Amino acid sequence: MTLILTASELHTLADMPRTIKAVESAFADISAGLAHQPAPASLSLPPSGGRFIPMSALSAADGLASVKLLADIPANSDRGLPTQRSTIVLVSRSTGETLAILDGRIPTRVRTAAASAVASKVLARSDSSVLGLVGAGALAVAHVHAMLAVLPIKTVVVWSRTAETTDAFQRQVADLELTVVVAASAQDVVESADVLCTLTPASEPVVFGKWFKPGLHVNAVGARPRPEDREIDSAGMVRSRVFVDSLPTATTKSGDLMIPVSEGVMSVGDVRGELGDVITGKVLGRTSRDDITLFNSVGIGVLDLAIGRILYDSAVEQSMGLELDLSR
Repeated sequence: MTLILTASELHTLADMPRTIKAVESAFADISAGLAHQPAPASLSLPPSGGRFIPMSALSAADGLASVKLLADIPANSDRGLPTQRSTIVLVSRSTGETLAILDGRIPTRVRTAAASAVASKVLARSDSSVLGLVGAGALAVAHVHAMLAVLPIKTVVVWSRTAETTDAFQRQVADLELTVVVAASAQDVVESADVLCTLTPASEPVVFGKWFKPGLHVNAVGARPRPEDREIDSAGMVRSRVFVDSLPTATTKSGDLMIPVSEGVMSVGDVRGELGDVITGKVLGRTSRDDITLFNSVGIGVLDLAIGRILYDSAVEQSMGLELDLSR
């Protein structure tokens, strides 16, 4: 039987602490050879600007294979539709049975924030107390909850292009014991932060390396999965000790990395390593309090698989979702 899970059902099942733990284990499994994470394809046909990206993964620990089909369609904004949509398919590694089909919106948001939390846990200064957010949408709210699970965050400094977005953000985090400061500019956010998360669908840089202060940790999260789009300028990448979730994936779809490489100001070899190798001790992360570290978060299928395992198991335990026999 195959379990169908909708976005509203997944919202009630999502658990940030469990997801952070599962995401950290998934990164470590890649490093240890216990999970297979191939580089994704990127499918497009002219003249459409849309891209379709199948993100596959295989995990021994979770006993699953998975594929998320991500549709990235910028033109949807003019139609009043989400510019990114996705669906996750979970398959038994032992039998090949399709166990579940999940709407991808909630799992992607939660596992993305969890990945930033894991990166911050292992790369940021342990006493980091000021979280900076460039972007204030739903992903920013998820990042606040994720960071509170791993660091002693006391203050959140946030900026968005619209006051409506920052007002909504403040309402959604009002029940947390935090001081929230709405900044006048992205520069103000960067210059005040111990940990910075960039969460915008930018195609051109919104954050510049000249703003980075010693000791900063950056999670570069928001840019679309395209080698020509980025949030961080080349100077920011060059100034930082750069880590990625998956090097083959980053070189396929990260403009934050590949644009400075194309400019000749850095090389792929300047990437210090994958986050899983930091977790397992194969690669050194932060070397001093003054290091500027940067996690280039491009998104990988193993993380969709990891949160899919949690959501599927929780749904089965709580008898949620619609069961169908797809073989009939």
